[in-house]
Amino acid sequence: MKTNQVSNAFLPFLAPMLAIVAALIVGAFLIALTGVNPLHAYTILFRESLANYYGIGNTLTKMAPLLLTASGVLVGLRAGQLNIGGEGQIHMGGLGAALVGLYVHGLPMWIHIPLALIGGFLLGAIWGGIAGYLKAFRGVNEVITTLLLNYIALNIISYLVQRPMIEPGAASPFTPIISDSAKLPILMPGGLAHAGIFIGLIATMVLGWLFRRSPLGYQIEVVGQNPTAARYAGMSVSRTIMFVMALAGGLAGLAGAGEVMGLKHRLFETISPGYGYEAVAIALLSRGSFTGVIFTSLFFGALRSGANVLQREAGIPFTIVYAIQGLTVLFIAISLAVESNLLHRVSLRMNRLKPAGVKL
Repeated sequence: MKTNQVSNAFLPFLAPMLAIVAALIVGAFLIALTGVNPLHAYTILFRESLANYYGIGNTLTKMAPLLLTASGVLVGLRAGQLNIGGEGQIHMGGLGAALVGLYVHGLPMWIHIPLALIGGFLLGAIWGGIAGYLKAFRGVNEVITTLLLNYIALNIISYLVQRPMIEPGAASPFTPIISDSAKLPILMPGGLAHAGIFIGLIATMVLGWLFRRSPLGYQIEVVGQNPTAARYAGMSVSRTIMFVMALAGGLAGLAGAGEVMGLKHRLFETISPGYGYEAVAIALLSRGSFTGVIFTSLFFGALRSGANVLQREAGIPFTIVYAIQGLTVLFIAISLAVESNLLHRVSLRMNRLKPAGVKL
C-alpha cells in the first residue's frame, strides 16, 4: 500500500521531468549546430544560475514573478478556465504598487509594504475579474478577453509613464523611484534577490492547502470538472468562475508589485519580459500540482538567469534558451495527448469487457 502511495505521489512529476530531459537533449543538438560542446554549454548555464552566489540571486529574482503568475494560471485551470492574461495583470499590479509607493507618504515600512502589495493585488484582481465577469455572466471566452486585456493594460501603462506619472527630465518613460518604506527587503547583500520570492512560496503553499483541505478548494475543483453537477449541488458556478479569475489576476498583480517594489523600484513602460506567457507553460508543465509549480518555476528562472551568461561566455544565441523552453512545453503537450489517448483506449476496452463480465 505504501509503495502504491509513493508511486501515485511521484507520477505527477514523472511527465514534467521527462519533458525537461527530452527538451534538454534536443536542445543539445541545437547547441551542437552552433559549434559549441553541449555539455560545456549546460555546465555554464546551470553553474551560473544555480551554483553561483549572484546567479542564485538572479534565478530567485526571475523565479518570483513566474511562481506567482503560474500559481494564478493553475488556480484558473483547476476551475476549467485558461487565464492567459498574466502579462496585463502583472503590469496592472505594478501600477497598483507604484501608486501606493509614490503617492502615499509618511508610513512605516511594516505598513507601507503590505499596503503597496494590497494595491498591486487589487488592481491585478480587478483586471482578472473583468474577464471572469464576462465569462461567468456574459459567456465570453476567457482566452479572448484575457488576451485583449493584456494589450489594454500595456497601453494604459505606456500612457501613464509617458505623461502624468513620468519622472521630470527622464530620458525614457518611467516614474520616479518609490518611497524607501515601500521597497521590499533584499535577501542577498550585493545581489538582486528580494522578499518577493517568499511571497510567492507562501502564496503557493497556501493554495496547495486550499485545494487539499478546504471546502472552497473542493468547490473550485467540482466547478472545473463538472459545472452541471456543481449546479445540482447548489454551488454558484458563475460566482466561482469570477472569484477564481479575480484570484488569478491578484496573484499576477502581486508578481508585478514585487517587480516594482523589489527589483526596479519604479514603474517602467514594460516591467515584464513575458512572464505572463511563460506562466501558462509552467502551469501546464506542473500537471496541476502546486509543488510542481515551485520546481518548474525554478527551472524556468534558471534558464532565464543563465541565458545571458551562456551568450556571453559560450557565444550561444539567447534564442536557444527560448527554444528549450518551447520544446519543454511541446513535450509536455505530447505527453498529455498520449496519456489522454491511452486513458480513452482503456476506457473503451473496459466498456467492451463489461457486458461479457455480466453474462458470466
